[in-house]
Amino acid sequence: MNIGIIGCGLIGKKRAAAGADLQVVAAADVVFERARAICDQFGGTPSIDARDVFASAADIVVIAATHDQLAPLALEAVRAGKHVMLEKPGARNAAELQPVAEEAARRGLKVKVGFNHRFHPAVWKAKELVDQGAVGDLMFIRGRYGHGGRPGYEKEWRFDKDCSGGGELLDQGTHLIDLSRWFLGEFTLVNGLLPRCYWPGAVEDNCFLTLGTADGKIAHLHATWTEWKNMFCLEIYGRDGKLQVDGLGGSYGLEQLSFYKMLPKMGPPETTIWQYPFPDISWEQEMRELLAAIRENRAPLGDVNDAVANLRITDKLYQQEGMAP
Repeated sequence: MNIGIIGCGLIGKKRAAAGADLQVVAAADVVFERARAICDQFGGTPSIDARDVFASAADIVVIAATHDQLAPLALEAVRAGKHVMLEKPGARNAAELQPVAEEAARRGLKVKVGFNHRFHPAVWKAKELVDQGAVGDLMFIRGRYGHGGRPGYEKEWRFDKDCSGGGELLDQGTHLIDLSRWFLGEFTLVNGLLPRCYWPGAVEDNCFLTLGTADGKIAHLHATWTEWKNMFCLEIYGRDGKLQVDGLGGSYGLEQLSFYKMLPKMGPPETTIWQYPFPDISWEQEMRELLAAIRENRAPLGDVNDAVANLRITDKLYQQEGMAP
């Protein structure tokens, strides 16, 4: 299949590289040199106009733009008959993204949203173990994720609320929400705090969330732009044991999964650890999932409907904090 790229920055390049079995036929960016760089490396015709990608022979369009442009571009792509790999969070709010989900369903097209953390090998292994009943019935999840920004971070597009729709909640927080929904199910209780602890501006630099399902499962989550040493930790608690994912590779440290199996006598658990000191394969695996969903005519894992559900949660949190648009 052929792919086109809209938004040729860091994420657009990652998506192009992840499609090793696909042919890039077009790329567009408001900065022409970025589009040309991707085409020089992967092939295709560069442009500054997204319409050139929609008119190309691309079967799949990758959209890696700022949050305000994600849903409008995705809707155009679907109307042009393209499947879509849409970067998270998919839109600034659920109302923006819902029409994309409806149009894709009408046309029988697949819209995968960039929840690549599901495809990190430690997270994937943890989900397999949960599904096999290794830790028994789940009780709660504790998740932490953060980085520390960079000099001048408050001057970048993420701090322009009209452009981003919000801060760290829509950035790394959306990954934690997606993973928690994947493991625990839909949340009916939504509470949180969205402070500005360090970075000045109109958006939150931290989010502290407590989410609950109708059957009493809980996710306690913290995403932060004030984590001075990048970190990722997801702890999944069942009645018979605990799974803990640490690290994502690179600056987030060695990726590993620890399985703490509770023994009948309780006390110290039986411990098994898997380590993944390899290059990040989550981007490639996520693209393979979209291709499989197209081939099998099914919904991809982490699709546009998952993103709408996530955004309904973030919408509630912004409303609670008086930060809704």
